[in-house]
Amino acid sequence: MSVAVTPGRKLLAHAAMLLFAALIAGAFSIGKRAAPHIDPGALTAARFVLAGCVVAAVLGIIGMRPRREHLVAPWRYLILGGLMGGYFVFMFEALKTAAPVSTSAIFTLIPAMSAGFGWMLMRQRTTPVAIVALLIGALGAVWVIFRADVAAILAFDLGYGESIFFIGCVCHAIYTPMVRRLNRGEPVPVYTLLTIGGAALVVGVYAARPVLETDWISLPMPVWVALVYLSVFTTGITFALLQFAALYLPSGKVMAYGYLAPSFVALYEGASGNGWPEPMVWLGVGVIFCALIVLLVGED
Repeated sequence: MSVAVTPGRKLLAHAAMLLFAALIAGAFSIGKRAAPHIDPGALTAARFVLAGCVVAAVLGIIGMRPRREHLVAPWRYLILGGLMGGYFVFMFEALKTAAPVSTSAIFTLIPAMSAGFGWMLMRQRTTPVAIVALLIGALGAVWVIFRADVAAILAFDLGYGESIFFIGCVCHAIYTPMVRRLNRGEPVPVYTLLTIGGAALVVGVYAARPVLETDWISLPMPVWVALVYLSVFTTGITFALLQFAALYLPSGKVMAYGYLAPSFVALYEGASGNGWPEPMVWLGVGVIFCALIVLLVGED
């Protein structure tokens, strides 16, 4: 299903991804505080259920609901939900040991992977300028991931958490072009709700045992704060923002806004009193930011 790509809609898509980056960055800092207290699968399943309720309520308020034609080929929502659910499960497993800034730096590798999957799945071409920007961003990400330690880079001394999160980012990179490939004209809010439903089903089956074994009443406050934030802001809202943008921008450019995540995370962590990154790490963050500028300025 093709969609009309107008300059106005492209501009809105860029604005949507800027908000996406700010919201998604908060998940790394908040998730870090919740990760030690709950199983990643249980937390992810709960957030999708709550997010589905929130999105369903919004659809009810605006008078929109899924119709029979939207439910054609329901396997599409299981695929999309499984990919995004896998990303979040790996993310929270990673945050048990990895620092928020380093995991957010791994997140910036998604644009390059997404551009590759976009070509394989949709034959979306990437311009030479975009390729240069993606390479610059990847270099900056590597610098931050290894905490500006040249010896660690040469030895490829990657921590367990960072390795786990990289697998999740592969899932996210595949998800982006699949949004456009599997869309059959469904409105974005309906498409979002059905995808969240697919994610809740897939993750719920995967994490059924941890969900049943979790003592939900006794969970500490950081888990509940994370659950609400992640369900409302980085599931419901960011799903809609990502799916809207993916309909009007190539996959690599959609995820290019992920380059802003380390900057936002570093600001959040420093402002909340958890310490600022070392000066040399900021060099990598600056390189990543330059990659975003190069990519967006040279996109046309």
